[in-house]
Amino acid sequence: MAKDLSKGDRVSWDTPQGRTQGEVVEKKTKDFEHEGQKFTASDDDPAYIVKSEKSGAKAAHKGSALNKLKS
Repeated sequence: MAKDLSKGDRVSWDTPQGRTQGEVVEKKTKDFEHEGQKFTASDDDPAYIVKSEKSGAKAAHKGSALNKLKS
């Protein structure tokens, strides 16, 4: 479970294809929509837009789904 992530932090997360990694590109603290899906976010429970190192695809995840990697 990752807390206090910032833009540029390297993180990993689970996908149906297995664990992947990438970097945080944006922190969201208000409800938002990403690729047609609605997400809730707040200052106390932010969500993050992450970009996969492997595919370059962007996805939205809660901080609880992300693990910060050492630089």
